[in-house]
Amino acid sequence: MKLLVIGSGGREHALAWRLSRSARVHKVFVAPGNGGTARDPNLENVDITDPEALADFAEREGIALTVVGPEAPLAAGVVDVFRARKLKIFGPTRAAAQLESSKDYAKSFLIRHNIPTAAYQTFTDPAAAHAYIDAQGAPIVIKADGLAAGKGVVVATSLEEAHQAVDAMLGDGSLGAAGARVVIEECLEGEEASFIVLVDGRNVLALATSQDHKRLQDGDQGPNTGGMGAYSPAPVVTPEMHHRIMREVIHPTVQGMARDGIPYTGFLYAGLMIAPGEDPARPIKVLEFNCRMGDPETQPIMMRVKSDLLDVFEHAVEGTLDQAEITWDRRTALGVVLAAANYPQTPRKGDVIEDLPADNDDCMVFHAGTVQDGDAIKTAGGRVLCVTALGDSVRIAREIAYETIERVRFDGRQYRSDIGWRALKRTPNAR
Repeated sequence: MKLLVIGSGGREHALAWRLSRSARVHKVFVAPGNGGTARDPNLENVDITDPEALADFAEREGIALTVVGPEAPLAAGVVDVFRARKLKIFGPTRAAAQLESSKDYAKSFLIRHNIPTAAYQTFTDPAAAHAYIDAQGAPIVIKADGLAAGKGVVVATSLEEAHQAVDAMLGDGSLGAAGARVVIEECLEGEEASFIVLVDGRNVLALATSQDHKRLQDGDQGPNTGGMGAYSPAPVVTPEMHHRIMREVIHPTVQGMARDGIPYTGFLYAGLMIAPGEDPARPIKVLEFNCRMGDPETQPIMMRVKSDLLDVFEHAVEGTLDQAEITWDRRTALGVVLAAANYPQTPRKGDVIEDLPADNDDCMVFHAGTVQDGDAIKTAGGRVLCVTALGDSVRIAREIAYETIERVRFDGRQYRSDIGWRALKRTPNAR
């Protein structure tokens, strides 16, 4: 059986790697892929990004199932194109993908369906946005309405920073169409968690919980990024909290999309803020929706999958997710992102990556912003690698990941040294 994974990041590398381990899979194509997928003998890169050309390729190669990784092809309507040709594909339609491609759409959806989220207003006029910021005060959150590759959110701790963010998005056009409209919302306090499920239009299958680290530097300092590391499971999502998230967020979202006439299929990622404290009834609010798996959350989650993931995707495209299940490795998986020099502002490309270790079942180096140049692997994007390890505890998984990182070298590399700190704080006596 041949499969196709659309995308070029660490998320797609991890998905393709896990799918390739199915006994029923002959080949996994990755379009367009990266340096890591190019090196894997079970994967093959295909330099195609246009939705119609991708559908042509799927027909020509007899692709049994396509999985969409990133947000841009979804917003471009790749699922609509494949479905029009009766090709099996897992992902939301362009209309459903507005939950991610438009922050304003998502916020109005949440309010309309009584799903808890931060108070907000949307602006296209800079003067009105500045006036609102002055009236609300700081801290405050400024979001570009459209897709901005993880760079469209500013958590402003001062009025000056908030005003600069508005000027950057609405004023100088640095984010292009994505920043032509901004959503300004209250800044929530608490602990973030990533809650990702598969949806077939009606049925929902939850993946293992995970937690991302958005800020560039240790201690959650510095600018927001696409994500500097993640681990799974996330201790903050207790069994009771898991039940509440499904009841208060996930099911109302899937049901709300159906009522709006836009049945949702694909991955649904709810970025959540769980209020501080230990009260099991403390508020849960939606920070954002993604219509795909998170990156770097996917990497630890895929490391923990023990069952055949192809079976799950087949149920998902047939509308029978209620009959699917995933077996999880009981161990913790933790991934640390190695980013390029000058990330996230102007990441440098072209640095040679040296001493990449051999992958094994307990530690994988998933590639994101890399390219194969002859025999060399070079940096080709902001987030370059995600070193992801399994261990009997957060502490052990972290030790394995950082020991591996010490052997990987490229000029200007930067990474956080505290991935998993919140989990360790919750379980200080863990090995």
